[in-house]
Amino acid sequence: MIERIEYIKILDKWRDKQVIKVVTGIRRCGKSSLLKMFCKKLLDEGIAQEQVQEINFENLDNEPLLDYKALYAHVKKRLCADKKNYLFFDEIQMVDNFQKVIDSLFLLDNVDIYVTGSNAYLLSGEIATLLTGRYIQINLFPLSFKEFVQALPTHINLERAYRQYIELSSFPYVLQLDQNREMAHEYLLGLYNTIVLKDVVSRRKITDVMMLQSIVRFLADNIGNVSVIKRISDTLTSQGRKIASHTVENYISALVDSYIFYPIQRYDAKGKQLLKSGQKLYLADVGLRQVINGTKGGDMGHVLENVVYLELARRGGEIYVGKVGNAEIDFIVINGEEKAYYQVSLSVRNEETMQRELSPLLSIADNFPKYLLTMDNDPVTYHNGIKQQYVLDWLLEK
Repeated sequence: MIERIEYIKILDKWRDKQVIKVVTGIRRCGKSSLLKMFCKKLLDEGIAQEQVQEINFENLDNEPLLDYKALYAHVKKRLCADKKNYLFFDEIQMVDNFQKVIDSLFLLDNVDIYVTGSNAYLLSGEIATLLTGRYIQINLFPLSFKEFVQALPTHINLERAYRQYIELSSFPYVLQLDQNREMAHEYLLGLYNTIVLKDVVSRRKITDVMMLQSIVRFLADNIGNVSVIKRISDTLTSQGRKIASHTVENYISALVDSYIFYPIQRYDAKGKQLLKSGQKLYLADVGLRQVINGTKGGDMGHVLENVVYLELARRGGEIYVGKVGNAEIDFIVINGEEKAYYQVSLSVRNEETMQRELSPLLSIADNFPKYLLTMDNDPVTYHNGIKQQYVLDWLLEK
């Protein structure tokens, strides 16, 4: 297993704190493996085996525990009375009324609770209200470029590693397929179908699966573009697939809830306020794009933008698309009182492209960090305080 060092650090920071640790993310991004790694860390540090309970609800052996009363009785019976108990519940959203179990166990002084889920239902509506102030959410993504590179042979060229990263996928299991593209494609296809059919169609009771897939294809083909619900509806209608805007909105909401797409709102960088119209959506893994839309290449600029978005999301903060007049800043990251601005471009060796990318950043008068990330393998340079950097070096920084 690839050690997810940064996530282990987060779990360790919150260990024994009186909050429920909720790990969320798309299927097969490594949530189960992360819990196993953390369990091993606990045992290596002297925690006794009887203090640890691990239950994976996708395991058929645990089917009797899908009844919340049976689950509570099972866990309660095995608690060590005079020691700290570490409880790990994997894909707990499969248990109806699971929140009652978690809430009751949380009331005990000697438990430390960790749960995972592959659907935002885990923290939706009444459940979130019930657990308010009692949990922290840890968003787990597939492998970062740095994690991916660390698992490859040490002699590999960075740009070759990047091509593998975006073509084969960043899902951890793909690294076990010995760079076999056909096997990687079959694995991703199966994963994609599971997410769409199990997490989206069945949970939302969607009847028009072909329409849902049309919307997925549209979104995957337009990563990095501002997606206006009406434009999607109009485009599909013009193709003979009539669909109402509110239905498009519901389908996109279901896809976001399954963590296959991540939405990002627009932010007026000068007016310092969120804009109500339009948003961008990015894929949880750019390798899925080829499965969804076929193996056609191209549009590498938006693929790079997607990779940078995911890395920023891993590093934390609120992420927005910046609007400056009629121009755009790819990403504004806000951490409390701090901000950072990012432009992403395949190449800025053309002077006209360079000026187009720099102009929105130069129009921002504050002194927060500003970055121009490109695939140009050039030394770090500065343009009136804007740091231009080779993006693959930036991806390896943390």
